[in-house]
Amino acid sequence: MQPTIEYTQDDSIKLFTIGVESALVVVDVQKDFCLGGALPVPQGDAIVPVLNRYIQKFEEANAPIYATRDWHPPNHISFTSQGGPWPPHCIQNTKGAEFHDALKLPQKAIIVSKADPNKEAYSGFDGTNLEKSLQQRGVRKVFVGGLATDYCVKSTVIAALKLGFEAVLLMDAIRGVNVKPGDSERALEEMMNNGAQKTMYSHTQLAN
Repeated sequence: MQPTIEYTQDDSIKLFTIGVESALVVVDVQKDFCLGGALPVPQGDAIVPVLNRYIQKFEEANAPIYATRDWHPPNHISFTSQGGPWPPHCIQNTKGAEFHDALKLPQKAIIVSKADPNKEAYSGFDGTNLEKSLQQRGVRKVFVGGLATDYCVKSTVIAALKLGFEAVLLMDAIRGVNVKPGDSERALEEMMNNGAQKTMYSHTQLAN
């Protein structure tokens, strides 16, 4: 499978200020989705250093940081053994479900676990308290990066938009599976059509 670069420098990359109404949502950067895992995303490891830079910037802004994770029971509906499309992955309390070793999540990061055996739960909002937690903290804009562009990132971004949040896609901190050629490009188009915006680390700044 050929690696895919998810972003280009273009006019749709916007400048954003990270302030008290912003939150970072790191989607499913788990060992099973990285090199050597049960369901590796091509070049998935490459986004970790970039995400760490975003994490540092959001810490400096005193803005909340969330990390979603697949936290599947062994009988999860998405597994091939249950008639689903995927091999077993990110099973609760296994190495594969752990976050990437190099991902520098702070102690105060809020972990969002997708654990319902009967939900695909591609979105970080599906069956979790993410929406309520964001609202309680006064968040209006979520900055989303992680794995994979064409599944959990896409679903999380679109769900955020439908729930009334602004959603900003971190174009230098996402990678796609591309089960079918072009899946990531189609996912990007779908997110933009739903109102998502795009940025890169070089186009983010702290509020004064």
